[in-house]
Amino acid sequence: MDNDSREQHTDEPEVLYKGEWLRMVKRGHWESCERTHGKDGLAVLVIAVTPDDHVLFVEQYRVPLGARTIEMPAGLVGDDFSEDTLESAARRELIEETGWDAGRIDVLLTGPTSSGMSNERIAFARALDLRKVGDGGGVDDEAITVHAIPRATAPAWLMQKYAEGYELDLKLWAGLWMIEHNPDGTKA
Repeated sequence: MDNDSREQHTDEPEVLYKGEWLRMVKRGHWESCERTHGKDGLAVLVIAVTPDDHVLFVEQYRVPLGARTIEMPAGLVGDDFSEDTLESAARRELIEETGWDAGRIDVLLTGPTSSGMSNERIAFARALDLRKVGDGGGVDDEAITVHAIPRATAPAWLMQKYAEGYELDLKLWAGLWMIEHNPDGTKA
């Protein structure tokens, strides 16, 4: 391992660009992107299965990809809510995006999404004891379409959407696995 690989940067970064939601920084020779909104680049992804065993997915147009995507409900922690916790953010996003609420939220694991490029970290949260409370669809201009897909056919449905040209968030497969498993491999 060379010195650059072991290098740890604790000093303030050089800000190359700052926008409303993101900033690009440089530490030594390393350039990366940081979220400036919410709590320290933290987001939450919600794994939700309805009482009739349907997995909740959301579809929306994502500008950076220039395409419609299929994802699990997700959002920033602390996004306009300074007292936000992982659990409250998961509940809020689940309701806003899908119209379902959870009796219980279990936070399973938190880690980086693209550690070579961004400070973003995502927490996987399992939503349990779901009940329908609204239509979902997101807030503002999100224009989210909710899909409730039978769990047994969810992987095949996702691959059909991929064949149709949708972008699939790769975290979907981790989420599907965590419906029945804890991060350590034990049964949920």
